[in-house]
Amino acid sequence: MKTVKISLNSIDKVKAFVNDITRFDYDFDLVSGRYVIDAKSIMGIFSLDLSKPIDLNIHAEDNVEEILSVLKAYIVS
Repeated sequence: MKTVKISLNSIDKVKAFVNDITRFDYDFDLVSGRYVIDAKSIMGIFSLDLSKPIDLNIHAEDNVEEILSVLKAYIVS
């Protein structure tokens, strides 16, 4: 599992993010405080506080570099 911080601070970014990760056949979780939601769920994402960065847990053993390259627009350091 790999964890990165991402920023989803607009509706368009959320829609693009969900479209990007649904191409992969892995599980993705967004963690904000004590809430953990499926990152492929648009409704779930909008239930989180999107004003600050959120942790994204990527449950993949291989292709992690490919996933990170697709998600680089959302990743914050």
